[in-house]
Amino acid sequence: MRPSPTGSGCAVLNAFRDSSGRAPIIGVTTYLERSQTGVWDVAASFLPKVYLDAVTNAGGIAVLLPPQPVDSEIAGRVISGIDALVVAGGKDVDPALYGQHRHPLTDESRPDRDAWEEALFTAAIESGTPFIGICRGLQMLNVTLGGTLHQHLPEVVGTERYSGNDGVFALNDVHLGESGHVPEILADTPTLPVLSYHHQAIDRVADGLAVTARSDDGTVQAVEVQSVPFGLAVQWHPEQSPEDGRLFEALVDAARAYAHDRTVSA
Repeated sequence: MRPSPTGSGCAVLNAFRDSSGRAPIIGVTTYLERSQTGVWDVAASFLPKVYLDAVTNAGGIAVLLPPQPVDSEIAGRVISGIDALVVAGGKDVDPALYGQHRHPLTDESRPDRDAWEEALFTAAIESGTPFIGICRGLQMLNVTLGGTLHQHLPEVVGTERYSGNDGVFALNDVHLGESGHVPEILADTPTLPVLSYHHQAIDRVADGLAVTARSDDGTVQAVEVQSVPFGLAVQWHPEQSPEDGRLFEALVDAARAYAHDRTVSA
């Protein structure tokens, strides 16, 4: 059974509920990589199904947002057509975007995806559209707002505890802060076991972001945009824990309320 939010977490969820009950549309960003299926070996947009399951199990309608040419107008039109955004995990963010040279272990750049997600985040923040960033999504949010990253976290914390191995996620404890959406949504578990698969992390936190969860070694595990009603990102992979859909349920509730408010305003 999926844990039910209790205590102050209910206050966060209830604050975003509305009476329409309609399933909101949740846009989820995707990879764009070389892919093989059958006789085909082509560049393809794809995303692990667990992301889609996390959205639909929480009551949302998932639509895919593959990397493509983008400017502020295009990003604004995309964001205006959805009720919430999920920026998914994936390859490392290009270090040139935060003024650093590439570390030998940093992934090859994906400038199309970087530009796409940066534009979507910017449009979502400007419009107040609810969003969640996951793993790379947290890092992209921080870079979009002017922060920097540790390009290879094991050199900072002295261990590969977050890196996972051969597709197996690593288990780590996250310590929640005293305030913010993430601590309130997960209020009954102040120390939360999570699934990690990353070798990079936030270094300098961007202005306008509040850190709402960390590991015991200080690694930033959750941030929230202070200027919007619901905009957060986590370093772990909540989509990999289908038994606990609270973060996605909170996003869907925020999206439903946002859609309702837009309809009323229109």
